[in-house]
Amino acid sequence: MAKIEDHEGELATCAIVWHELRYGADRLPASRKRRAIAAYLEQVVRTALPILPYDEESASWHAHERARLGKRGRPPSAADGQIAAIARVNELVLVTANVRDFRRFEGLTVQDWSR
Repeated sequence: MAKIEDHEGELATCAIVWHELRYGADRLPASRKRRAIAAYLEQVVRTALPILPYDEESASWHAHERARLGKRGRPPSAADGQIAAIARVNELVLVTANVRDFRRFEGLTVQDWSR
């Protein structure tokens, strides 16, 4: 949380992560918890963080990296590749606890703020 506070106004998320958050919430059974999470996502996350799209430039970068890594026998998941592409084409640092899967992308800066 300290890192998030330190970088307030500098953070963004991407459409793929937004999908994963909404999908997770929408899979929950109808309940007070589900409504609270959905409200938090809409009222806090969506208003505080720009949601960056997976666009033509991202798709091109992703295709190149997917082919490169596939030739090495290490193709990324589609979602990881899309997330990496959006961060890379926007010249952003990708913050994740899953550093291992993202370090193999060329030219992508990755940090783990969970430590």
